[in-house]
Amino acid sequence: MTPLRQQMIEDRQLRGLSARTQEMYVRAIRQLAEHDPKSPDCITEAERRAYCLHRKHFKHDSRSASPLALCGLKCFSEHTWPRAWTTLTFVSPPRERTLPVILRIAEVRTMLAHRTRRRYRVCLTTIDACGLRPQAGTHLQVPDIDRARLLVHVRAGKGAKDRSGPPPTPTLEGRRQDWKTPRHPVWIVPAPGRGGTGLPTATAPRPRSRVPDAFRAALTERGVTKRAAVHTLRHRDATPLLEAGVNRRLIQESLGHTTPTTTALSTPLPRNADAMARDALHRLLSDL
Repeated sequence: MTPLRQQMIEDRQLRGLSARTQEMYVRAIRQLAEHDPKSPDCITEAERRAYCLHRKHFKHDSRSASPLALCGLKCFSEHTWPRAWTTLTFVSPPRERTLPVILRIAEVRTMLAHRTRRRYRVCLTTIDACGLRPQAGTHLQVPDIDRARLLVHVRAGKGAKDRSGPPPTPTLEGRRQDWKTPRHPVWIVPAPGRGGTGLPTATAPRPRSRVPDAFRAALTERGVTKRAAVHTLRHRDATPLLEAGVNRRLIQESLGHTTPTTTALSTPLPRNADAMARDALHRLLSDL
C-alpha cells in the first residue's frame, strides 16, 4: 500500500466514515489512477477534467455511482492532498426521476418458493418480510431476534443507525425452523464453506455480493421480466401497506428512512388514492 493511499484511509477514519464509505472513496481514487497511469497527486487539472468527461460519456455513471465518485475525489482534494480542483466545483451527478419497480405479492411468493438453494431463500425472504437492506439481511444475528417481544433488531444500518421492527409471525417461525439445520450460535445466514459444508462453524455471514446473483437467477427461472433488484424487495410491502391505509409515517419508521421524502420516492401513490381522498372528504363534510 502506498503512503498516499494509507494517508487517505486514515483521513477517512478520522472523519468517522463507515468502512463501506471508506472503501468506495478509496476505490474512486484508484479508478482515477488506473485511467491516468500516474500518481493521483501528479494529475493535472486538464487530466482531471478529461477523466470526469470519460466517466460521463464512456462509463455512463448512474445516479447512485456518480455521487460516490465525486465525494471520493473531493475528499482527496480537500483533505489528503489539498489542491484547488476547479472542475469539481461545478461537476454534479446526472439528474434522474425514475419510477420504482413494484413486484406483486404473487410474483415474490412464486419466485422465492421455487429457489433451489434453501440458504438463499432464507436470506431473500427475510429481506422481503422485514424490509431490510441486503447488508442487514446477511448480517442478521441470532441475538437480534427478540422472541418474547416479536421484534427484529437491525444493527449498524445505513448511517450507522439501529432500528427495530416486528416481523410477520410466519417469517419468524420459518427462520426458526431453517436455523435448526446449521444451528450457528451467531449468524442467521452463515457463510457456506467449500461445497456448502461447514455452516455450523462458519466465521462470517454470507457475502452480500452473492445475494443479488441468487435473486437474478430466481427472476430468470420464474420468467419475471421486470428490472428488479434485491433492494426492490425492501420496498415491496410499502405500497400494499399504503393502499391498506397505513400511515406513511409508520411506513417510514418500518423502512428506517431518515426523511419522509425518501419514503415518498419509494412508495408511489396507490391506485385507490383518489377514492380514499374522496371518502375522507365526504366523512369530514357530511356533518356541515
